[in-house]
Amino acid sequence: MKDFRAIIESLREYVAKDGRKKVYDKEIAALLGISQAQFATIKKRNTTPYVEILEFCKREGISCCELFFD
Repeated sequence: MKDFRAIIESLREYVAKDGRKKVYDKEIAALLGISQAQFATIKKRNTTPYVEILEFCKREGISCCELFFD
């Protein structure tokens, strides 16, 4: 299972799609439905917001296995 930073990198790749656009933390936070400050705290503590990520996967119609596992 991937750690938080690897999961966020997978989210960045998914959002960028073409790999050329830089995706900022505030964009990831908005996609997950959390504030930028809350995202910064989660990132600092290296915890994973599972509920928010699972809800994002459901909204986007992607498999959560792609984000959580290698």
